[in-house]
Amino acid sequence: MALSLLLAACGTRQPVAQSGPTPGNSMELRYANQFSVEYRSDGCALITIVESGQFLLVPEGQEAPEADVVLLRQPLENIYLAATSAMGLFDGLDALEHITLSGTQAHGWHIENARAAMERGDILYAGKYSAPDYELLLAKGCALAIESTMLYHAPEVQEKLQALGIPVLVERSSYESHPLGRTEWIKLYGLLTGRLAEAEVLFDAQTAFLEDLSAESVGKTVAFFYISSTGGVVARKSGDYAVKMIELAGGQYAFEELGNPDSAAGSVNLEMERFYAQAKDTDIILYNSATTGEVRNLSELLALNPLLADFRAVQKGDVWCTGQNMFQETTNFGQMIAEMNRIFTGDAPEKLEYYYKLR
Repeated sequence: MALSLLLAACGTRQPVAQSGPTPGNSMELRYANQFSVEYRSDGCALITIVESGQFLLVPEGQEAPEADVVLLRQPLENIYLAATSAMGLFDGLDALEHITLSGTQAHGWHIENARAAMERGDILYAGKYSAPDYELLLAKGCALAIESTMLYHAPEVQEKLQALGIPVLVERSSYESHPLGRTEWIKLYGLLTGRLAEAEVLFDAQTAFLEDLSAESVGKTVAFFYISSTGGVVARKSGDYAVKMIELAGGQYAFEELGNPDSAAGSVNLEMERFYAQAKDTDIILYNSATTGEVRNLSELLALNPLLADFRAVQKGDVWCTGQNMFQETTNFGQMIAEMNRIFTGDAPEKLEYYYKLR
């Protein structure tokens, strides 16, 4: 269904899948730079992930060669997924059957198929990344733990998993500067699950959304932020991939030179005085509900911070909210950017797949 929707969204143009793995070649990557894949003459694939290590993917039924890297044997089953950003990519590939263990509980998933799989018991909660249920992982025959870089804050967990014979892949899609670099990680998961051709089609469908957009600015400034539980303002730092999405959609981010460019953190706590000064006259508010939960109308938004009533976008009625599924469904960043463009150009209905207008 996801594939059909993506193809339909691109009109009559049909994305063309790239050719399959050719020994001696590398995987073609357009935006991602945090991983690479080399196809070897023996049929194996050497995967390199920046600051995470190397893995040799061995096809099913083939004897593993001697190597000084971590071996991954296909079929990869009973994966423990603690990196939430990867779930949408597995879901897009229709490859959830490879995941039987999750680091997020059912209520934490905004991906419908993932939540349903946990409610059915097809995917079991196996503890958060910092406290996995080792006994359950062993009982299920976990073949791979896919972790986010949060694991670096709990190095003892990685050491324990490896001591138990469970390979650990720390995925770094969050370090991709281009939003479609994050989506392009679908090619890696397509390779791991034997669905590379499908991954290439899905990725090409997302790049087609950008090809259909004009590279010119639409002349609208955009404030993208949320109000924390303590009443503070949290915005994405300049140069973050979410800001890049706004720029690709033709908008101009309201906050200039925000945050430390050398920091891995994507968000910045913004002083109220600076927030008011830089965002009060912006054309469009795009409220980020991914962390705090969705707001249903302008009254609920103003209850979070009454000062927002002074904002030009509020007075003009050009306030939008993201769905909570936005950052978990990394498969569809191209579509998200195209929907942003419709908002910025005034060509959007009040309800889109990833955004809705506040009244």
